[in-house]
Parts: sequence; structure tokens; C-alpha cells
Amino acid sequence: MEVSMSLTVTPQLVEAASAGELTDEAFLDCVRTSLPFAYELVERLAAELGPARAAGSDFTAFDGTPPTDSAGGQLLRAMASTSIRSALERHFGVALVFQNCHRVGMFGLDAVGGEQYRQFVSREAQVLHQKPELVNC
Repeated sequence: MEVSMSLTVTPQLVEAASAGELTDEAFLDCVRTSLPFAYELVERLAAELGPARAAGSDFTAFDGTPPTDSAGGQLLRAMASTSIRSALERHFGVALVFQNCHRVGMFGLDAVGGEQYRQFVSREAQVLHQKPELVNC
């Protein structure tokens, strides 16, 4: 039986998880080392959010193509996993929204449910941000 993994876990991490003693810090360290592109992208968006908000926007976004297929896979795994995405949100104090592997948005928690947030997560935005090259991302 083949085992699929989103994260590269150490025996110590497995032991901590089995004992119910896995901390957010240890989990995030695993995410950071296993999915470096995704972690660094979220970290960069978090750094950009303050200036974006000061300029009148409730969010910042990655709107591009990951540099490699591996990086795209990292981003997809990070955003598709509720536990990974939630840990990143708690760590950075933000809300992450995901349209596809080429469009990730970050909102301040107080902006969730606001007009820009509703527009970003709308079905119209989903349709308008599709490109033929994203069919198999």
C-alpha cells in the first residue's frame, strides 16, 4: 500500500501527536520545513497585509504562477488541508482564502465577511479568475 504525505514528519512529531502533545509551534515548524514555498508565501502576504490595509484594501493576494510544479503542489497541499491552513491563520492572525493554485488571498480577521472578502470568495470571482492553463493545477 502506497502512503501519500502532505508533510515530512519526524518520529518525534509522530510521538508528540500520538500522545496528544503536539504544539502549534512544532506543527508549524513541520509545515515550514515540509512546504517551504507555501509557508514563505503566507509569511510574505502577512508582511504585505499591513501596508495594503493602510492603503485602503482589506486584503493582499498572490496572483501568479508558482515557480515550479513542486511549489504549486506545496501551495495546494497547504491550502487544501484545514489543519495546515488553520495553523497558518492562527500563527499570522489572518484569514486565508483560496480560489485556485494561482490565487490565494489574505484578509485581516476583522475584514472577514466584509465587502472585499465577499467579492473575493464569490462564485463570480471564481469564474473570472479561471484560465485554461489552470485546468490541471
